[in-house]
Amino acid sequence: MITPELEAVIARVRSEVSELHQELIRWNLVVWTAGNVSARVPGAELFVIKPSGVRYHELSPDKMVVCDLEGNLVDGGYTPSSDAISHAFVYRHMPTVGGIVHTHSSYATAWACRQEPIPPVISMVADEFGGEIPVGPLARVGDDSIGRGIVETLTHSRSKAVLMANHGVFTIGKDALDAVKAAAMCEEVAKTVHLARVLGDPVPLPPDFIDYMNDRYQNVYGQ
Repeated sequence: MITPELEAVIARVRSEVSELHQELIRWNLVVWTAGNVSARVPGAELFVIKPSGVRYHELSPDKMVVCDLEGNLVDGGYTPSSDAISHAFVYRHMPTVGGIVHTHSSYATAWACRQEPIPPVISMVADEFGGEIPVGPLARVGDDSIGRGIVETLTHSRSKAVLMANHGVFTIGKDALDAVKAAAMCEEVAKTVHLARVLGDPVPLPPDFIDYMNDRYQNVYGQ
């Protein structure tokens, strides 16, 4: 049952998720209707996600849909994203995750097509991802296969991003904004490391330097 108090929380999350989809456009991470953002609803076994097949300029808070942690529609007048079941799987099995993003951003997806991790050769990879950005398994869309691959790949990794083989990028975060930031940074490092490899052989960062930079960025940097 959705109480008036919970309805107010859901309304706030709907607004946040709707606005964050525009960040995917701003950072050139998506085209047409591809990609999605979701956010866990605090205090409830629910999350909010983009509706399936709706263009970004048509999105608004009232079009965001609410699902339970099995991926079933709970509230909303639209069909949930085709990735809703996989998002639900991640929320069920990674309780500290508060937001998930999926993109097919060009450079990161090119790495996914090669099924090759992005190596930690620049400080931004160390800062945000704590090491290489790993590759997840080839998985079907429409069931929880992608969710299983995300959980299996990221459970024992410091990375907030996974390159799902021959598909695209999924990122996680403490909230939806954090996951969107990880998606933007994943694309940036994918591009930069690609350019470095065009010029020659990038020099790997030492493990202790990666540890230091990740700890500093996650626990000291910023306000």
